[in-house]
Amino acid sequence: MSQVAAKVGQTLKIQIKRLGINGEGIGYYRRTIIFVPGALPKEEVQVKVTKTESRYLEGELVKILQASPERVTPPCPFYDRCGGCQLQHLDYQAQLRFKKDLLRQSLAKFKPQGWETYSLRPTIGMEDPWHYRNKAQFQLRYNERLQKAEAGLYERNSHQLVAIDDCLVQMPATQSALNVLVQLLTKYQTPIYDEKKNSGIVKTLVVRVGQATGELQVTFVTSTPKLPQKNALIREITELLPKVVSIMQNIQKKQTSLVMGDETVHLWGKETIHEQVNELQFDLSARAFYQLNPRQTAVLYQEAAKALDLQGDERLVDAYCGVGTIGLSLAPLVKEVRGMDVIPEAIADAQQNARNMKYDNAHYTVGTAEEVLPRWLKEGFRPDAILVDPPRTGLDNQLKKALLQYPVEKLVYISCNVSTLARDLADLAHTYQVDYLQSVDMFPQTARCEVVVKLQKRN
Repeated sequence: MSQVAAKVGQTLKIQIKRLGINGEGIGYYRRTIIFVPGALPKEEVQVKVTKTESRYLEGELVKILQASPERVTPPCPFYDRCGGCQLQHLDYQAQLRFKKDLLRQSLAKFKPQGWETYSLRPTIGMEDPWHYRNKAQFQLRYNERLQKAEAGLYERNSHQLVAIDDCLVQMPATQSALNVLVQLLTKYQTPIYDEKKNSGIVKTLVVRVGQATGELQVTFVTSTPKLPQKNALIREITELLPKVVSIMQNIQKKQTSLVMGDETVHLWGKETIHEQVNELQFDLSARAFYQLNPRQTAVLYQEAAKALDLQGDERLVDAYCGVGTIGLSLAPLVKEVRGMDVIPEAIADAQQNARNMKYDNAHYTVGTAEEVLPRWLKEGFRPDAILVDPPRTGLDNQLKKALLQYPVEKLVYISCNVSTLARDLADLAHTYQVDYLQSVDMFPQTARCEVVVKLQKRN
C-alpha cells in the first residue's frame, strides 16, 4: 500500500496542472494527485488538506498565490457555497476549451479503438451563457430562526441547503415564480419536509417554463398524498402568477436521491405546458424529460440531424425518447420513427405530440431501450439508423449488446457524461467507425456538456 503523502489539516503549496471531470483543479504532491475545487490550471495555490486516501488527496483552496489569466470574478453571490455551478470563476471561452479537453481525457482513459485519430470539434457555446435553464428544481427546508420556508440547492457533496432567491443560470420566470411559491408556503404554514426527522410534507418545488410560450408549470413534490391548504395555495398562485397554466403534485414517499416518485396528481389547469423548438411544437408533462437549455436544444437537434445525414427512406429508432422531441423533429426526413421511454407520461406526451403534428410515421412505446429494442430486432424490425440519448450512466449492457449484434448503418450517440461515453465507445468502436465528436455546451458555468457522436457501421 502506498504511503499517505500528507495529513488532514496540513497546508501545501500546489501547482495546478489541469481541471478534472467535476471542474476541480488537479495538482500533485509528492507524486500523489490532489483535487482542489476552485483552483485553475497554471495557478500556484495554497491548499489545506481535507481528505487523504492511499491514491489521492482532497484539499480546500486557502489562497491563490499566482492567478490564472483565465480566472474571472464569479457574479453569483451564492457561488462559493452552492454546488449547482462549478466554473463561474473560469472565463467562458476557456470553459469551452475545457469541455473539449475533458472529452479528450476520457478517451485517453478508456482508449476506444483508434481514439488518437478521432476528430474532436470545438465546443459550440452560447452568446449569452446565463439565464438559460428552463426548469428550477429546488429543495426546501424550514428555517426555524427566521420562521419561514426556504428553497435552494445543496452545497457541494452535502445535504446542507443554500437558500437561493436569484440563480443566475435559471430563466428569470422560474426564479420569480419560485420566490412567490416559497412565500406562500410560509404564509399558509405548509409543513416542510425534514429529511433528518423524516417528517413534514413538501420536499421540493419544481417550476418549468416553456421558453417559446411563457407558460409555467408548478409541481409540488410531497412525501404524502396530503397537501394542506391546497385550495388556498392554488387560488393565490393563479392570482399572483398569471403565467402558471398547470399545477401538479408528485408524491415521493421514499427517502431517496430521486426527486420524483411514480405518482403524479393533477391539481389545477392543464396537465402539460406547451413548448416549441425550431418548427417543432409539443407538450410537456411534469415528469417528462426535456433538455434544460432550450436555446442550445435547437443547436443540439441540428447537430444530431447533421450527424444522421438522413436521406428520406430510413427507419429510425429514437432510444430514450422522452416526449419524442428529437425523433419528431426528424420525422419528416424518414420513412418511420420508433421511440421508447420508461416514463408512461412521457410516452403519452410523445404520442399526443405526434398526433398534433399529424406524423403517422412516428410510433412510441413504454419500456426500457434495453428491453424494447432487442425485442423489435428479434421480431424482424431492422432500423437503418439509431439515435441514443441515454442518462448519465450511459448505455445499458443489453442495449449495447443489441447494437453490436444487429449493427445499423448509422448510429448517433448523444451523451451528457464524457466518462460513460468513452467507456461505451470502447465497446462500440469494434463494430462502428467513429467519424467525429461534437461538443455542445448545454450547461454553461458547470462542468457538464453534451456530445454528439457520429458513428457508422464498419465494412
